[in-house]
Amino acid sequence: MTAHDDDRIGRARVTDNPELLAYYDELAKLDAGALWTVANDIEPWYPQPKSVPMLWRYEQLRPLVHKALPLVTGDEAGRRVVMLVNPGRTEVSAAVGPLYTGLQIMGPGESMTAHRHTAAALRFVHEGTGAWTIVDGQKLKVGPRDFAITPSGTWHEHGNEADDVPVIWQDGLDIPLVNALDAGFYEIHPDLHQTPGKVINSSVLSYGGNLLPSGMEKWTRPYSPVFGYPWEPTYQALLDLAKAADGSPYDGVIMEYANPLTGGSAMATMGAHMQLLRPGQATLAHRHTGSVIYTAAKGRGVSVIAGRRFEWREGDIFCVPSWAWHEHANLDQSEDACLFSFNDFPVMRSLGFHREEAYTENGGHQPTS
Repeated sequence: MTAHDDDRIGRARVTDNPELLAYYDELAKLDAGALWTVANDIEPWYPQPKSVPMLWRYEQLRPLVHKALPLVTGDEAGRRVVMLVNPGRTEVSAAVGPLYTGLQIMGPGESMTAHRHTAAALRFVHEGTGAWTIVDGQKLKVGPRDFAITPSGTWHEHGNEADDVPVIWQDGLDIPLVNALDAGFYEIHPDLHQTPGKVINSSVLSYGGNLLPSGMEKWTRPYSPVFGYPWEPTYQALLDLAKAADGSPYDGVIMEYANPLTGGSAMATMGAHMQLLRPGQATLAHRHTGSVIYTAAKGRGVSVIAGRRFEWREGDIFCVPSWAWHEHANLDQSEDACLFSFNDFPVMRSLGFHREEAYTENGGHQPTS
């Protein structure tokens, strides 16, 4: 008898008969039911995500994202976004597990009105140099490969100050998680737009270095005081770490976008990382509870997820469902590759659900179909 045999003692193994079926009907009339009829489904031996591994190619999506510009205005749509939906999670518009993602486009000179909601959000810029966002009165300018956060409950609005080219950035939100908990609120700013502070990128200037400022008002909110994380110092930090350490055998040289005051994740429900794969590097396979959405920020490579091979290049987006084996490789022998990712790890850790294990067969690499 195997460890995952449903006939094992302690698992539901009731055989239906006419008397039992009649009993179930009686319970159903009272909006009740027998636990043993669903026990093996709702308490599986190990995680059984409905999400499947997916890869969305940027070169295929980009023309359709641009096509939305003349079709709907920002005011009509609220936010002009092409969402990426996992076939196993269509009913909640999720890309994987409790995570949503999409590609938002803003035309030259366009701006969006301000709102706030329970869901936390993040942005990763794909293209365009005119993007800005105002978060609780702090205006940030962001460019390609920059990362920015919009924590839960903060007023935020966006725009593109360039006069010639659109901006495309990737949104990441925990909307499916918030809705699963029946905790969602949404509110339009009473003035439609915020009045930004005088200093642009003030949070980056205050907290973006390797020193913490003194003499400022104590920050007590449950998210990072840094609202923007520029690409250039992020990439340099990866290069510096690559000189000093081998990195993770499963993720290469990887660093988390952190709250500088706590060392923890930038937001309470979503974490984010940037990782570097050295030229020709192939990682070992592992799996963990928690879902991850990856974006190829630089270079080209391949990831094997649950035995399926996905080749990616800059701009492509792919996902790893919870408890799926996965590994990555840089296909370029002369240049490094970088992957941006965001996840629900803070939730897993806060609830005590985090678990991780290495793939120990076949030299640490999965067979592929």
